[in-house]
Amino acid sequence: MNHLGIRIDIRNLPPLDPGYLPLGIFYRNFRESAKEPFDLAVERSNGQVAVYHTAVHGTEEMREADVYYIDRIIKTLLWMKGGFRVYLAGNEAVCEAVKEHYSPDGSRAFDFHYMANVFEHPFEVLRVDKVPEEKGVSKAIGRHLDGCRIGFDAGGSDRKVSAVIDGESVYSEEVVWFPKTNSDPDYHYEGIVSAFRSAAAHMPRVDAVGISSAGVYIDDRTMSASLFLKVPKDLFDQKVKDIYIRAVKDTFGEVPYAVVNDGDVSALAGAMSLNDNNVLGIAMGTSEAVGYVDREGNITGWLNELAFVPVDASPEAMADEWSGDIGCGVKYFSQDSVIKLAPAAGIELDPSLSPAEKLKVVQGLMEEGDLRAARIYESIGVYLAHTLVLYHDLYGYKYVLLLGRVMSGKGGDLLLETCKKVLAEEYPAENEKIHLTLPDEKFRRVGQSVAAASLADTGK
Repeated sequence: MNHLGIRIDIRNLPPLDPGYLPLGIFYRNFRESAKEPFDLAVERSNGQVAVYHTAVHGTEEMREADVYYIDRIIKTLLWMKGGFRVYLAGNEAVCEAVKEHYSPDGSRAFDFHYMANVFEHPFEVLRVDKVPEEKGVSKAIGRHLDGCRIGFDAGGSDRKVSAVIDGESVYSEEVVWFPKTNSDPDYHYEGIVSAFRSAAAHMPRVDAVGISSAGVYIDDRTMSASLFLKVPKDLFDQKVKDIYIRAVKDTFGEVPYAVVNDGDVSALAGAMSLNDNNVLGIAMGTSEAVGYVDREGNITGWLNELAFVPVDASPEAMADEWSGDIGCGVKYFSQDSVIKLAPAAGIELDPSLSPAEKLKVVQGLMEEGDLRAARIYESIGVYLAHTLVLYHDLYGYKYVLLLGRVMSGKGGDLLLETCKKVLAEEYPAENEKIHLTLPDEKFRRVGQSVAAASLADTGK
């Protein structure tokens, strides 16, 4: 196969998506012939800077490939690490073309406006002679098990809370709620406080509160989260950005607290169960939720929103409804992927069903031994193998913890088996470095709630 003048040789293709072009292989083959240095940097809050050194071809004949490559790398850095300012040092024509993409009305206008909103700073792309130096600030967080703690996990369909005393859960409850369809932030606030009080009633005191929640959180403030999707912007700014901070202080006063993305908390729980570090957690559910615990056991503060990191170079790849971009992880590693592949497998899903219900239909067929459903999970397994190598180039992780409802049952088993097979056949070197793991009994025992409860440091 050929894409923009770059040859892509693949031995393993998804049986239901023969047009798939693994972006990681495109990158590797592109770099083999690109010799003109090109540097990028993305700046985020607190002066943190992520730097990426690469190269382009710099010729008129390869201009389209060069621009496409740099566009995809910028997109990856923005959603992996986050930032409001992009620095480019390299070929002028490539820089100018990419700047046009990442402009208020360009092809990446969604990313332009989203990052400006999250970081509360105008977004800009600058061409410079030299990019700034790398500067990262990882944060040691979690693994604090002393005292009486509350761990709260805010999900899209239910909220979970645990009372944890010296690392042991003494009470847990799970309550159905509807945060994504409710426009009144007081509904969310009251649900959070109710959960806090329920857990507190089972302990003699509350020493700390840890909160695991889907979304982007900076300094414990909610910058973006699907849980508050229906809340108008003015009310979001007034009542949601500090909703968890207010809920803790109004309920318990000045106790230590921490608010962390749920993907990072899942990765932390995995690291605690493995008793090791350098863990990438991938939860395939409503979306692709990702977290990372680095080599030192710290949470990086990066966005890790890999649902919107591109993984497929095919110009025919499906667009996601939110960002409008094509080939991004959400359509490959979530229930959306199962639904996307169902027609190609010959499975008709009732359009009146919710995405979660459609997934259950396919899971039911898989449990019955339906070969059409099996081809769906085989296809996702192929996607995953190629993409784990791409992610390994970005993170250098040791372990991958696979979670989420897509991984459940016979379908998850076949997905994992296929992924391992493709890794061994197509990427023997990386296969030696990548350790795939599923939640074990210890993980379930420590779990998300205990990991969340361990987030805040009481200073003892």
